[in-house]
Amino acid sequence: MEKNPEFDDIRPFYDDEVSATIARLLDNPRFQFAGKIFFTDNRWKQEEQVLRSFTNLLDFQRWIAKSVVFEILDRSADELTCSGMDRITETSVCTYISNHRDIVLDAAILGALLVKKGLKSVEIAIGDNLLFSEWIRDTVRLNRSFIVKRDLPMRQMLEAAIHLSKYISYTIQTKKHSIWIAQREGRAKDSNDRTQESVLKMMAIGGGKDFLRSLADLNLTPTTYSYEFDPCDFLKAKEFQQRRDNPDFKKSMQDDLLNMKTGIFGYKGRIHVQVGQTINNSLSALDNSLGKNELVKEVVSIIDKEIFRNYKFYPINYIAYDRLWGNNLFSDKYSSDDVKKFELYFQQQLDKIDLPEKDIPYLTERMEEMYANPVKNNYETTLYE
Repeated sequence: MEKNPEFDDIRPFYDDEVSATIARLLDNPRFQFAGKIFFTDNRWKQEEQVLRSFTNLLDFQRWIAKSVVFEILDRSADELTCSGMDRITETSVCTYISNHRDIVLDAAILGALLVKKGLKSVEIAIGDNLLFSEWIRDTVRLNRSFIVKRDLPMRQMLEAAIHLSKYISYTIQTKKHSIWIAQREGRAKDSNDRTQESVLKMMAIGGGKDFLRSLADLNLTPTTYSYEFDPCDFLKAKEFQQRRDNPDFKKSMQDDLLNMKTGIFGYKGRIHVQVGQTINNSLSALDNSLGKNELVKEVVSIIDKEIFRNYKFYPINYIAYDRLWGNNLFSDKYSSDDVKKFELYFQQQLDKIDLPEKDIPYLTERMEEMYANPVKNNYETTLYE
């Protein structure tokens, strides 16, 4: 593939940049520190030699999948299952647009599953707010991440959105490489997974065609992540109270780092990834004479419903729903032992919240919503289908 300097400020590395980048990383004390935390000293020495042998991005992504992602899941999850991958082939090129539970692992898990199947991994959209240092930026670009610029002045924000949209179109149409992007900026902390209209507008703006045809060219494929336990649930609940009590509250870099670390290494129970159907048939059925804002809302609804249909639920989801709204609607989905485990888990997570004036009823309700909202959205979507 011929290099395109137009996107040098946001693109992943090229293959011929891999060796020098890895050498730079292995000379970085912070990268070394991170490696020695994750691996034993002897194991890290072996991994260093493996890393030095890499000459292309695929080598690095295979290493990330086998030695990092699947090892993390072996330590922090009971099971990883996936459905819908039978539709993906070597020639499949699409935009996986997904709900967003974990800052790091959502995209990493999909990439690892694709690599395990012998397919090309995805290019990953990542916000520059998470790139705290040069070694993190180098690492994610080796893992085929492209950079989403945030917190810019209004005029620069529009220019950055057009630039990013053109890169996404270039990646799908010219490079023939699939990408992963979250359906919204940042995680849905209450698990009410709704596609952000501005994300769709951004994706279409650089396609050079009308809104629907530009989106159709991207082969949007809604993808659903279901984590039995969200290790960051207590941190998200804490943030809800902090924002309630102080409207000017803003997370610090340390808060983001803690969320990343907790999400990666915290206990997740069972995880399911469902690759949905590409929505091009649904897009072709829309009335292109509608105004753009109406079309955006229609596409948002199509994506959201596909995500809602494809959740996998666990007892904790049904119990949370019944406690909030259900009047035992789903009581056949869990046992008295499941209820005891639910209550113990919630107490353990609430105990981790370090606020001077903890509002326990409020925090409990926020956590219950995190586990109940997917059930609510699925139930309301499928009730009359």
